[in-house]
Amino acid sequence: MYFAALKLQDMRLIFLLAILYIGVNAYAQCGYYYMQNNKTITMGSFDKSGKENGRFVYKVLDVSNSGGVVTSKIKSEAFDKKGKSIVAMQGNMQCKNGVLMLDMKTLVTSSQMQQFKDADVDGKISYLEYPGDIKVGQTLPDGKFDMDVTMQKGMRAKLSMEVTNRKVLDKERVTTKAGSWDAYKISYNAKMVITMGISIPVNVDMTEWFVPGFGVVKSSSKSGTQELLSIE
Repeated sequence: MYFAALKLQDMRLIFLLAILYIGVNAYAQCGYYYMQNNKTITMGSFDKSGKENGRFVYKVLDVSNSGGVVTSKIKSEAFDKKGKSIVAMQGNMQCKNGVLMLDMKTLVTSSQMQQFKDADVDGKISYLEYPGDIKVGQTLPDGKFDMDVTMQKGMRAKLSMEVTNRKVLDKERVTTKAGSWDAYKISYNAKMVITMGISIPVNVDMTEWFVPGFGVVKSSSKSGTQELLSIE
């Protein structure tokens, strides 16, 4: 009788330790800056001459872990070059087994959001994946999302983005105002369509630098760059 009870206690202990290990391991593999509770992340947007033309500020409101999936609730706000708020949104980021699932709304630049100043924005969550075991030469999954916009006068618009041809080109040292990292250089094509009565397609070739276990620290196109300025 005592032996049976002891085995049951041992099984319960093993079960609790297993759950604890899964939880701790999930957080250990998901140390991305978007997964750090109460953090404020600032990304700067710069034109091709290097002059700052806007900022994105992300505030991590809450981080939770369920079944090994770490989810963070984030408020994102875009500011113009004068520091005036353009638009604010809320979304989720997720991480599982070191794979970062990035809310694609974060790919929209502050200059693009300037068109929707003072509008109500409803962006359905769609994720872009970044593997924790990323390698040079790897092809990454595509992504797509849609965002509905209602202007102050009731005019409606729609913004759609499709990210394709994601390839890991190289690994190199990258420095921003927030620090220096050994990052993976990723290229992709971003097709954006803004529909306001008529559809206006825009195709952009992008390059970004991703640090496993940390996040994207810089992105670049012909029109300019975005880079990590601070994490507080």
